[in-house]
Amino acid sequence: LAIADLKIPQVSDLGNHRDELMDIAIHFSEKDSAAIKVIEKTTNHDVKAVEYFIKAKMKSLGLEKYEEWVHFGLTSQDINNTAFPLMINECTDNIIVPALKTLLADIHTLRKKYSGIPMLARTHGQPASPTTLGKEIAVFEERLHIQVNNLNESRITAKFGGATGNFNAHKVTFPNIDWKVFADRFLESMGLKRQQTTTQIAHYDSIAAYCHVMSRINTILIDMARDMWTYISMEYFRQKTVAGEIGSSAMPHKVNPIDFENAEGNLAYANAIFLFLAEKLPVSRLQRDLTDSTVLRNIGVPLGHTLIAIKSFRKGLGKIELNKIKLDKDLDDNWAVVAEGIQCILRREGYNQPYEALKALTRGKKSIDQAQIHSFIESLDVSKGIKEELKAITPHNYTGFLE
Repeated sequence: LAIADLKIPQVSDLGNHRDELMDIAIHFSEKDSAAIKVIEKTTNHDVKAVEYFIKAKMKSLGLEKYEEWVHFGLTSQDINNTAFPLMINECTDNIIVPALKTLLADIHTLRKKYSGIPMLARTHGQPASPTTLGKEIAVFEERLHIQVNNLNESRITAKFGGATGNFNAHKVTFPNIDWKVFADRFLESMGLKRQQTTTQIAHYDSIAAYCHVMSRINTILIDMARDMWTYISMEYFRQKTVAGEIGSSAMPHKVNPIDFENAEGNLAYANAIFLFLAEKLPVSRLQRDLTDSTVLRNIGVPLGHTLIAIKSFRKGLGKIELNKIKLDKDLDDNWAVVAEGIQCILRREGYNQPYEALKALTRGKKSIDQAQIHSFIESLDVSKGIKEELKAITPHNYTGFLE
C-alpha cells in the first residue's frame, strides 16, 4: 500500500483496495496463524511463509496481478526489525510503564504514610545515625522515578533498507525514487524512527539501551525488596495474615515474606535475560548472522517476569504493617548514635579533640544508654547552655532534615 501511494504506474490503482487489504491484518486470527505455520513447514522460513500467506489472501480477493509487490525489494529483517520495535514500544507504553507508575504510586503512598517516623539507620549492618522510614522509602521512589523517565524516553529504532541496507533492489528498479525518504516516511507513519545506516539487520543498540534501562529498574526493585525483607526480619514491619494462607508446611506460626522473595527471584531472572540480550544483539558477523533472530524472539520473557515481579512487589507492600514499638526500642537501645552530633557541636565550640573523646566513650560498646551520654556531657568543660543543647539530642530527634 505504501508503494501504491508512490503512484508507480504498475501498482498505483492498488490503493483502491486499501480496506480489503487492511482487513487481512485487522482480522488476522489463530486460524490464519496456523495456516502460516503449515506453509512454513515447506519454506522453513517464517517471513517467507507470511509473504505466501498474504499472496494467497490477495488471490482470493482477485488481486493476484499485484502479488509480486508483496515483499518488493525487502529482506526478512525489514519485517522483523520493524515488527519488534513496534511490539516493544507498544508494550512499554501500554503495559510496562503503566505497571511501574502504579507501583511508584504505591511507594509514594507508603512514603507519605511513614513520613517523619524515626528509625535507626544501619551502615555496614551496624547502628548508625538515625534516619526516618519515610526518607528511606523516598530513596527508592526517587531512583525509580528517574529510571522510569529514562524508559519513557527509550525508543526502539527500526531497520528498513533491503538485503544489506543499501536499497540496492529499490534503486536499480526505480532509480528516480528517493527510497530513503520513502522508508523514513513509511516508518514514521507507524511511529518509528529509521536507522539510517545498517547492514542486513538493525544494529540493535537501541534495544540494548532499552534492556539496560529495564535492568536498572529491576535492580532498584531488587534492592528495595531485600531491604523490605530485612525490615520484616528485624520486626520493623509485621505482615498481615490472610485466612487460609500457610507460611510453612511444618511450622504453623510462620508468615514468610514470600511476595518480596518472589519479586526478587523474577527480577533477577529477568535481568539475566535483559543483560544477555544487551550484550548479544549488537554483535553480528559481517553483514549478518542468524544469532540475533534466535535470541530476539525471547524479548517478551524478561518483560513477562518483570510484570510478575511488579505484581508480587505490590502485593507485598499491601501486606506490611508498621511495628513502631520495635523501631522505638532499637533507637532507645542505641544511644551511642548521637555521638556524631555531640562531637560536631563540640567542634563548633572549639573543644579539644571531641571525636576522640566520643570514640573512647562509645566505640564498639553496645550498652551505652541515655544516662551514660548525659553523664559524659556533664563532665565536659563547656557552658551550661551547651550542655543543655547536647542533652536535647536523642536518637529519636537526631534525624536531619529529610522526611
